[in-house]
Amino acid sequence: MGTIVKWAPFTSSELGSMERRMRRMLEAPLGFAAGTLPAADVYETGDEYVVELEVPGYDEKELAVEVADHTLAIKGRRGAKKDEKAKEFSLQERLEREFERRFVLPAEADTERVKATFAKGVLEVHAPRVRKTEPRPVTITHA
Repeated sequence: MGTIVKWAPFTSSELGSMERRMRRMLEAPLGFAAGTLPAADVYETGDEYVVELEVPGYDEKELAVEVADHTLAIKGRRGAKKDEKAKEFSLQERLEREFERRFVLPAEADTERVKATFAKGVLEVHAPRVRKTEPRPVTITHA
């Protein structure tokens, strides 16, 4: 008799890749096809929350970062190339000329001190955690 081997149709990396593509497709606003939004990583460290967005082909001046009510909005807009002619694509996976991604920051994020950096096609947005204050006594006075 031969050895029984467990059948695994996908590797864990293939499943992870498929999950990321599905998530991006479901997060996309109506009217956008899958793959038209930049890929993002969102994580936290001991002292800050970080959003990293892959935006290859964009210049720093073509990106905008805004924070309002703990919602981080990242927008990109680049102009059409002057020599671009009508193309008939058989595959198109590159980012569109415009995009917008929104992320809800936790209540512990200090939205007044958000900073962004851009290098090698990756935009990094850092939101530090709110500094915790120690309780202090309050004197009660007569009205």
